[in-house]
Amino acid sequence: MLTFITILAAYLIGSIPSGLIIGKTFYKIDIREHGSKNLGGTNTFRTLGFKAGLTVTTMDILKGTLATLLPVLLGLGMNPLLAGVFAVIGHMFPIFANFRGGKAVATSAGVILAYEPLFFVFAVFIFFISLYISKYVSLSSMIACLLALIYSLVFHTGDLPLIIVIGIITIFIFYRHRANIKRIIDKTEPKVKWL
Repeated sequence: MLTFITILAAYLIGSIPSGLIIGKTFYKIDIREHGSKNLGGTNTFRTLGFKAGLTVTTMDILKGTLATLLPVLLGLGMNPLLAGVFAVIGHMFPIFANFRGGKAVATSAGVILAYEPLFFVFAVFIFFISLYISKYVSLSSMIACLLALIYSLVFHTGDLPLIIVIGIITIFIFYRHRANIKRIIDKTEPKVKWL
């Protein structure tokens, strides 16, 4: 029963719509009506600016971190990654925002941060290197995720739950970025201008 409650709590934590909260509270704007109409950090950066974007991205990362740490904090025997996956699902399909959420990148990063901080540093490093070269946030997110999967397969061969979860997250992220993939191919995907 406690395991079910923990999974539900993880989903609800993931469902906290950071972009919607920051946009409506401080800017009187529903970011789902602007830009890519997405609740994540990237659309917040584009719609509301750097400060709001950084705040939302940080909040989204911490959602994944907190949810993943729940089983540890509660002293449960369950693998914390399971809670992390449900936080990611909550972020993508938040009950508090009519199931219209973000693309799972930041919250997934938060899951990795809680489970293995050095793995998180690796993924962030790859993301920014890719962003510097390509100027595409979406492409950089997918590359970082794909290399994270390869990293887990090479350096965590004995940790099957981690490999499975990273594989699931990779599928989630590529699926959520399918429109971005089409725009990248069509050369209509927006590029960052600050890097």
